[in-house]
Amino acid sequence: LRAKTAKGHFDKVISMIENNEYCPDITNQTYAIQSALKKIDELLLEHHLKTCVRNSIESNENIDDKVNEVIEVFKRK
Repeated sequence: LRAKTAKGHFDKVISMIENNEYCPDITNQTYAIQSALKKIDELLLEHHLKTCVRNSIESNENIDDKVNEVIEVFKRK
């Protein structure tokens, strides 16, 4: 699971900070965390669009609400 990978990187960053390791090495780990989280975001949004939004469109229910939810996600980026 990608979330566990991100958690592993985060745990590593905490350990590296506690051990006063070289800052660029820690930064490389934080970049790995950011990359993993970005991929998780992409997969979650894709899943939401393919399930919840699709179901709303097919049932003609809450379509505007679902679209607004997605818009709000992009506004936060």
